[in-house]
Amino acid sequence: MRRRVTEAAILNTRDQSRADVVQWTCPHGQHAGQGCVTCYHASAEADPALPLWEVAAWFTTARPIPIRALQDIHRHDRGFALTQPSTPLVYLLSGQVRATLGAEAVAGVVGFLLQNRHIVDEFTVTEIRAVHS
Repeated sequence: MRRRVTEAAILNTRDQSRADVVQWTCPHGQHAGQGCVTCYHASAEADPALPLWEVAAWFTTARPIPIRALQDIHRHDRGFALTQPSTPLVYLLSGQVRATLGAEAVAGVVGFLLQNRHIVDEFTVTEIRAVHS
């Protein structure tokens, strides 16, 4: 029987503890909540033997993301989803990626936003979660 592993953090403007920062730092030295384009690219060619993480990242924006962009995300070859909960300017980016660590998985999914600045040019990640079985 496989154990389900869940890693989650609520990010806020207060300083995180040193342990939290270390836990959520990807192998490339980036905080997962800020994203990592290198992790994003690495997840595209990840070893199929690595754990498959289900990632969710909630973020806010200064301006609304156009509805067309929200609809087009599902056509992206990675199968990510970008939805808008009922709260204005709050969005949820989710997807599945293979990675060794939860921080690497989250950094890769958030790295999608960095790679695709035409979708959202400025964002702040407020909560992250990575789960694998």
